[in-house]
Amino acid sequence: MSRPAQIYWFTGLSGSGKTTVGNAVRGLLEADGLAVDTLDGDDVRSRLHRHLGFSRPEIEENNRLISELCAADRDQFDVILVPIISPFRVSRQRAREHLQPGFHEVFFSADLDAVRQRDSKNLYARADQGLIPDMIGVADHVPYEAPENPDMVIDSSHETAEESSRRLHEFIRLTAG
Repeated sequence: MSRPAQIYWFTGLSGSGKTTVGNAVRGLLEADGLAVDTLDGDDVRSRLHRHLGFSRPEIEENNRLISELCAADRDQFDVILVPIISPFRVSRQRAREHLQPGFHEVFFSADLDAVRQRDSKNLYARADQGLIPDMIGVADHVPYEAPENPDMVIDSSHETAEESSRRLHEFIRLTAG
């Protein structure tokens, strides 16, 4: 590793394929001989940020802390994948500013209907029942703000996880050098 890791900051609604594609791409990159770390949002929250809830200030703080983790681990890896919801443009902009050069925003585009149909964690059903009052993208007070100019778009509503993984792998190989 001659330079700090390239950061691939995934953003998208819960259920948009960030973790699934991230895991597949990690395997492809490791097969290419690259050192890869993954800072998955669910994992980081359960291990390190349990004290944070899902209000806007707490989500922004979680994103800031994940940005700090990226910066701290950057010299140990070639690529760091960050599959998190990261719903606010301001948080993503702050992460970009903190982690440049080598920060890449990857938008997992999937509309609410598509992620509701997948609902692998049963989150949307629970939100609809009032059991998750702060569900990102569902609750009015916690909107999902889609990126305006992402570095890459994964249209997980219309392509398979395999297609998305292949395209993201190619993008990373091009940008990570």
